[in-house]
Amino acid sequence: MTTGEDFLAFAELAALGILSLSFLLTVLRVLRGPALPDRVLALDMLVAIAIGFIAVIGIRTGYTLYLDIAIALGLVGFLATIAFARFVMSRRYEEEFIARDQLGIYRDRSND
Repeated sequence: MTTGEDFLAFAELAALGILSLSFLLTVLRVLRGPALPDRVLALDMLVAIAIGFIAVIGIRTGYTLYLDIAIALGLVGFLATIAFARFVMSRRYEEEFIARDQLGIYRDRSND
């Protein structure tokens, strides 16, 4: 192996390690919340991390079809984020979550 191949192998492993750690931390944010917008942002971050995993695996294998898969996942993630944002901003969100929230989980914390 040459020095360049050694460096590439190290960079791939380091990227996979960093992506794995960020995946675990993001899953914790999805589970803990505290509010729905935090969870939506964490789900969007999970899509970005998945795109990172796909990119690293594409580099490791040399298979260029992974780039197309990553682009498609990015588009789907973008559309899902827009749909979540529209849901949060709609009156339905206020009627279904905020009005019936007895624990104060879904209320806006910026007014505190």
